Amino acid sequence: MSNLKGVIDSIRKIMWQDTGLNGDAQRIEQLGWMLFLKIFSDKDKELELLDESYTSPIPAELHWDAWAGNDEGITGDELQEFVDRTLFPTLRNLQVVPSEKVEYKRALIVREVFEGNNNYMKSGINIRKVLNKLNEIDFNIAKDRHAFGELYETILKELQSAGKSGEFYTPRAITEFICKMVDPQLGEKVLDPSCGTGGYLTAAIEHLKKKANSVEERQSLAKNIVGWEYKPLPYLLATTNLILHDIEVPNITYRDSLDQPLSSYTEKSRVNVILANPPFGGIVANNNEANFPQTYRTKESADLFLILMIHLLKKDGRAGIVLPDGSLTGDGIKQRVRQKLLEECNLHTIVRLPNSVFQPYATVATNLLFFTKGEPTKEIWYYEHRLPEGQKSYSKTKPIRVKEFDPIKAWWSNREESEVSWKVDIQTIVDRGYDLDIKNPNKQEETIEHSSAELMQLLEASFAKSTNLLNMLKEAVK
Repeated sequence: MSNLKGVIDSIRKIMWQDTGLNGDAQRIEQLGWMLFLKIFSDKDKELELLDESYTSPIPAELHWDAWAGNDEGITGDELQEFVDRTLFPTLRNLQVVPSEKVEYKRALIVREVFEGNNNYMKSGINIRKVLNKLNEIDFNIAKDRHAFGELYETILKELQSAGKSGEFYTPRAITEFICKMVDPQLGEKVLDPSCGTGGYLTAAIEHLKKKANSVEERQSLAKNIVGWEYKPLPYLLATTNLILHDIEVPNITYRDSLDQPLSSYTEKSRVNVILANPPFGGIVANNNEANFPQTYRTKESADLFLILMIHLLKKDGRAGIVLPDGSLTGDGIKQRVRQKLLEECNLHTIVRLPNSVFQPYATVATNLLFFTKGEPTKEIWYYEHRLPEGQKSYSKTKPIRVKEFDPIKAWWSNREESEVSWKVDIQTIVDRGYDLDIKNPNKQEETIEHSSAELMQLLEASFAKSTNLLNMLKEAVK
């Protein structure tokens, strides 16, 4: 692992020297397509050895070994021109003949990855240096691939602080906890309709691998773990993520989940399990709200995703999702969405999280909702997840950790009210206008003591603020 980490650290240093790259998001996209092609090509070699009839969908001259695999190969302007004028245009326009063959499905993945991503590097010499570092990794060695899968998670985590790209990454502690509690079973279809970089999908894969006792059961995972993603960068990263988790043909569709009328989803479209962190705070584009019944039409993406997910679940289907506080309260359409959830599903658990879990990308308070479709809600258990003792907030250096959920796991199957957990009956919620934003009634108010000096400082700051506001008001009146 230390050697692999050294390879990635060296690549970062090379990329920082290239004038074409600006910020973490571009660097990760650049590394993303290079890693994808290297991993894909290594997998091609393995498939060709195992199956004589298999042929790589990538033209021979564009295969990694042909142009990137030789450390003494093309470099400088020649390499730059090859990547920009030959590699990307050819793979973006890869001819794909529909069939049930693995080659077709893998060709489609290649085309979609290169259609949506870019080469940002402006120095062919730097590109060659990065290629040579990647050549040190053999993704056909299972030990290397699995070790790199762990390292890849840290690369994805960097998206959390990469501007708007943070929306594509859900902390691993949350994806693993939700998956553990929902407990997908072998043979069940698992969907994430906003899969981002694939965190929930890989959590489900690892969860189900432990249950699989045969090659056939492990192979069934590729078909039953399904993701939808409509932005190019996370689609690329999620696809690579699943390949690193031994899924040869990831079942991830490059699409907008809200682009079809609800009526177009038949019973065959429904799934057993949904694990998701739907986009929130976003405004729906392309008039997609028109795909939903009039009574639920809104521009708020989180509310539409909730309606979609309820619709897509089979009877007795289970879901574990992330929603912001804003989705738990509010009247009008928001209230009708919550009413639908409570009448059609058993919303049995809400875990309330501190508002710093998704920092620095988002600072809003979020919740984990667990529900089963088919029976109305009779009561909801709430659990308030608190920050570790002595910690004021989560941060890049102090993220939420898997072991912090151990007390909730222990409480899950033997529920009792406590200082951090409470139960609310459905009538109380109906009387509140289906408002689910219910604060902890058992929480003891903290007594904050200040010294005389601290009180004087607070008072002085308060007076200064009041004087400033008064001066602003005077200016406004003038």
